[in-house]
Amino acid sequence: MTDLTTPTRTSIRGFRTGDGPRLLEAWRRGVPADPITPDRFRSLVLLDANFDPAGLRVAVDGERVVGAAYAVRRLTPLAGTDLEPEQGWIPFFFVDPAARGRGLGRRLLTEALDWLHGHGRTRVDFSSYTPNYVFPGLDAEAYPEAAGLLESLGFRTLCEAAAMDRGLVGYRLPDAVARRLDELTARGHRFATPSDDDLVDLLALAGSRFGPDWACTIRACLAAGTPLDRIVVVRDPSGRMTGWAMHGAFDGVDERFGPIGVLEEMRGTGLGEVLLHLVLERMRARRAHSAWFLWTGEQSPAGHLYRKAGFTTTRVFRVLRREAAR
Repeated sequence: MTDLTTPTRTSIRGFRTGDGPRLLEAWRRGVPADPITPDRFRSLVLLDANFDPAGLRVAVDGERVVGAAYAVRRLTPLAGTDLEPEQGWIPFFFVDPAARGRGLGRRLLTEALDWLHGHGRTRVDFSSYTPNYVFPGLDAEAYPEAAGLLESLGFRTLCEAAAMDRGLVGYRLPDAVARRLDELTARGHRFATPSDDDLVDLLALAGSRFGPDWACTIRACLAAGTPLDRIVVVRDPSGRMTGWAMHGAFDGVDERFGPIGVLEEMRGTGLGEVLLHLVLERMRARRAHSAWFLWTGEQSPAGHLYRKAGFTTTRVFRVLRREAAR
């Protein structure tokens, strides 16, 4: 068995061909609450247009990978021409438990930060990189040592993201929601699966009113083959698209709900609640046993809507930021 007790044997370098399988095995040991599959790692990291092998810092001890820290900056814009020249991200880092206790995590993160700083990045977030975030942020309850290390390196909590779940066994559309659907329909609102032509308005709505990463997510999942019946859109009596909800948008996982969006001026009308439940109904029809998602503000209007619909918080992630002078 490889001896991991001698600090001088561990070196840190950029990602190389052949590191992937060993890195994922070390990930399995170092991030036990969040295992990752090879195809998901390939999609989120290796195939990302912004991936730079030098930014994925890999700790090796002999032939064994014992940790990694991933730093990324934009080489291609998420939308328009904005490369966010001051912004960098660390989507993940970890250390094999057998290699902990000798400062390796700090070394990895310091190298990742130095690499970003060398590319002019003075603001670094953990871990809200879009569209290919691995985690919404840090689950400090699952990884308290990581929380302490990030804090010691100057990261401060920017916001929190709540992950929520609800069971769907025995689900049926609530009577109150069914009545609200009838009322809205009688007023001229139209809820439907989008046609191909509807996607133009859907992408415009998502990108202009909710953020370019939302439009990017929808475009990518549909291009990958996600069926249109995973989406419900609504138009108001004038024909304007005012909201949508969907499932199966991320990694083709049918039980993952979202994203959902309703125009701000239409909130409070019941559109969001109806959209949410229409998608839950479709998920149950596809024999989903649960619905879950990773990111909402627990005290936001969306958070209250989810709780009303029976969702409960399962994890809380901290989005962290570190700012440094040039």
